[in-house]
Amino acid sequence: MAEIHMFRHHAMATYFEVRVVHEEPGYAAQAAQAAFGLVDGIEAQLSRFRTNSEIARIASLAPGETMRLSETVYACLEIAQRMEQATGSAFSATSASMRTQSVLPRWTLLQQEFSIRCERGVLQMDLGAIGKGFALDRVAELLKMWECDSFLVVAGGSSIVAGDPPPGAAGWTCGVGEGDAKRELRLANAALSGSGLAVKGSHILDPRTGSAAPRQRRAWALADSGAESDALSTACMVLSDRDLEGVLEREPSWLVILEGSDQLQVLGRRTVPAGIACSQRRRD
Repeated sequence: MAEIHMFRHHAMATYFEVRVVHEEPGYAAQAAQAAFGLVDGIEAQLSRFRTNSEIARIASLAPGETMRLSETVYACLEIAQRMEQATGSAFSATSASMRTQSVLPRWTLLQQEFSIRCERGVLQMDLGAIGKGFALDRVAELLKMWECDSFLVVAGGSSIVAGDPPPGAAGWTCGVGEGDAKRELRLANAALSGSGLAVKGSHILDPRTGSAAPRQRRAWALADSGAESDALSTACMVLSDRDLEGVLEREPSWLVILEGSDQLQVLGRRTVPAGIACSQRRRD
């Protein structure tokens, strides 16, 4: 009989968990170890704290210079670029540069050369707001290749990607909100990410101004991929409600859950997962 097997691994300054449904515990363990090896490889390429990583070396580019990228880094930056455009720069892979530069650096991806070109400033990239979700997406792809379609993969408790639900369930149980606003939802074949200031304080900068994020409560984002949900939940911390509504109107596959003192506010046109009751929903 298929059972849920859970495995844990430290990477990207947090813990990654893999929960997989399979009849053979040994096979599930092998799949999880392959997944953790993949995460370690991605961290080695994306970490700005490793001097030999591609992300660290990008910071040495002068305007006009280019650097060839691996498939992994190019793919992650391609998603980051798309999310920056979709959120009106409320999310940016170079937001950390605002601590030392007056305006955001500018960069271009060169598809044919599989390269990045620095257009302006110093490309101080921090993929912490998208890297974990990107890694979870790659883990999800790997688990499917291992024919482990029923899974839940988690990074740090705030980045989650779910595959098919466990047998007999509508989805994997995930919690959002705290205190009186806490709710449980059932997640299947989707990604959920949360951002807030409770753990790290005012660490999120508005890439458009360089100022600290104004939103004090937690924001959760639901999307088709972990990279999208990670970036979107970060953007939610600096977007006004009106601007956020505009972003969600253009992207019907996204849903945002804003946490109030004792209630949840849900924005977006995507179907609300089972278990979420909200104070207000805008989907005109």
